[in-house]
Amino acid sequence: MRGIARFWRRAGIRPTGRSQLGVDGFAFFLADAQVGFGPFLTVYLTSEKWTSADIGLVLTVGSIIALIGQVPGGALVDAMGRERTLAATSTLMIGAAAFSIAIWPQFTAVFFAQVFHSLASVVTGPALAAISLGLVGHNLIGERLGRNARFASLGSMIAAASMGACGYYLSSQAVFFVAAAMTVPAVLSLYLISPADFHREEVTPKPKAHYDILDAVRTLASNRPLLILAGTVSLFHLSNASIMPLVANLITQRASDAATILVALCIIVPQFVVAMISPWIGRYGDRHGRRPLLMLGFAALPIRAALLASSSDPVVMVAIQCLDGISAAALGVLVSGAVADVTRTSGNFNLALGFVGIAMGVGASISTTLAGIIAYDFGASTAFLTLACIGLAAFLAVVLLLPETRTAENKEHESPIAR
Repeated sequence: MRGIARFWRRAGIRPTGRSQLGVDGFAFFLADAQVGFGPFLTVYLTSEKWTSADIGLVLTVGSIIALIGQVPGGALVDAMGRERTLAATSTLMIGAAAFSIAIWPQFTAVFFAQVFHSLASVVTGPALAAISLGLVGHNLIGERLGRNARFASLGSMIAAASMGACGYYLSSQAVFFVAAAMTVPAVLSLYLISPADFHREEVTPKPKAHYDILDAVRTLASNRPLLILAGTVSLFHLSNASIMPLVANLITQRASDAATILVALCIIVPQFVVAMISPWIGRYGDRHGRRPLLMLGFAALPIRAALLASSSDPVVMVAIQCLDGISAAALGVLVSGAVADVTRTSGNFNLALGFVGIAMGVGASISTTLAGIIAYDFGASTAFLTLACIGLAAFLAVVLLLPETRTAENKEHESPIAR
């Protein structure tokens, strides 16, 4: 019976519950560890008497490496074909970086810790996506990515609360010990995943002769749906990335006594929405196509920015952040699913993800500077309206230019059982 069960799992591309749990755990604990490298790092370094210039320098270095490393990180995962090994190694590097920051908050040590953290992070994301694709195949990738988003959001929410408590009751240094500790269950979760559940055997790496990075780049450069997707995503982040900093600034000005709680809610509310709806979005995308809900996610952005432009009540601004959860869930699940669709025959899934990641990063990098200048010269309402117009342009580009990537041709490759 076990042999028959394995046959049907392979035929239907349905991995065991243990393997699914392993991916859930990895997404959850990896998000736990990564939260420590956000605002908590600034708090810790400030408490260690760092100057704003030095803090800005190490954060900028990390951001630049994370941006330019997207494509090489994806190419590495595609070329090696050992996703679990790469994921485990890069996760341990993140843990080592967190531990180093905790015990040695000197400039040189933190600088190199940030470098190693960024290098590891550009591998963990593609590796998680590749593991997910290897377990369920193209026909169920949306549902699996939805589960990833759910557990990552839950991990981020719990980590933010627990690390905030550690920072308050113990010290800001304790946050990084917690971040380092979270990488241990993340790695252990990876080894709950059975190689027998991969329908491309993970244990057999691709021969180097079979992977030509220049040929892969040329293939992506001629992939029109991928280029359109990258452009629309870049426009989306050009609009979206600066909204939360503007909201935080306005809340601090208008409700300084409750600013910390309200800003925290602005972060938690969208994460809660993501955790609730991401699996459903993934299932819908697998069955009915990516484009309808992708358009919904893009549409929520200009509406959100326009509503924020007309609101002065901090509580209302928190409520409006629910729309951010809709956008985050739709793009977080469906963009990766669409990339899997358009690279199905090329074997360049992770390289393409890295390319789209660079497009996101470029848009986000410009966004904060652009919105900051407009807000300074013309006011926050004008900045929000400008961001709404950019978001509307992104939505129209999706409606008018982006084709449905979940086509009948893709579905022909599905096994009868998976259908």
